[in-house]
Amino acid sequence: MSRKLKLGVVGTGNIFRSAHLPAWLEHPEIEVVALCDVVQERAQKLADEHGIALVYTDYRELLRHGDIDAVDICTPNLYHSEVAVAALKAGIHVFCEKPDAVTPEKAQGMAEAAAANGKVLMTMRNNRFTLASQYLKQYINEGHMGEIYTGRCGWLRRRGIPGKGGWFTTKELSGGGPLIDLGVHYIDLALWMMGNPKPVAVSGATYCKFAGTDLSDSEHSQFGEKKEEGTFNVEDLATGFIRFDNNATLQIEFSWASNVQEEGTFLELRGTKAGASLVKGELKLFGETAGQLVNIQPIMGNRTVDAHGEHIKHFVQVVQGREDPIIIPQHGVDMIKILSALYKSAELGAEVRL
Repeated sequence: MSRKLKLGVVGTGNIFRSAHLPAWLEHPEIEVVALCDVVQERAQKLADEHGIALVYTDYRELLRHGDIDAVDICTPNLYHSEVAVAALKAGIHVFCEKPDAVTPEKAQGMAEAAAANGKVLMTMRNNRFTLASQYLKQYINEGHMGEIYTGRCGWLRRRGIPGKGGWFTTKELSGGGPLIDLGVHYIDLALWMMGNPKPVAVSGATYCKFAGTDLSDSEHSQFGEKKEEGTFNVEDLATGFIRFDNNATLQIEFSWASNVQEEGTFLELRGTKAGASLVKGELKLFGETAGQLVNIQPIMGNRTVDAHGEHIKHFVQVVQGREDPIIIPQHGVDMIKILSALYKSAELGAEVRL
């Protein structure tokens, strides 16, 4: 085992406490040494619970500590790039909650700072690390699906608006609604499976029809902090269509609130040899063998993995020099270009070239 990495954390809200912290605490090569949050009481409570000595309210003070190898950024979206670039320039590796940034320029700045300072920059892409996703990626890499030429993906909630009135629903802080919040997950998964083709054009539409509702049937609405009479100037539903440089295409649909039967996620890919459907984590494959159409369902058994934790393990392996990264900064730059262009297309009512 290599020496322990000393970790600082910027942002100790729900996503950090529920999805990041358990994995960091369990990792034998990680020592969480400092927490930073603008709400000092929130960081101090966590620090007291886990014996973490240092608590800050200004991330700049944390970065000046001088004995930190990596930072985990879990702030509102607007600040991801600011904190990441500062950390990278200070010679510190960066693990960041999605989305990478709120504009393509900020995402590009992060990538350039990582390259210039020779540090690892990785943004959360936990859906690549589920058992079904890992199996499907290997199945594709072995050539079983042939050329993947089109697909569709989405995450639809019936009622699941996070932190209504807070930073999630304030465009200046979040960059947008479900498209930037949920779209990152499944657009990234689709692109990864398709071999990361370059986007060349997008067409999108956004809607806001449920800003007045307080109903929720989704556990995910717990994220963020609600504010009565707060701001809601983002979409609650986004649809779109993406074209790539290899002539492949992808349809997308993401909502925090819409009148569907129930919340669900989906990824469908169509190849020349086989197709794949990943719905609510259940993988099915469709093809033909010995002159007959066949359906295949891999047997995953009762095995489960903590996908967030698996991604954090991969980040540590990369920092320690034992693995090559499967998520690189350019993936983040391309992602934010896509999302930004979809929002622009929705505003203009026309296709946007990248």
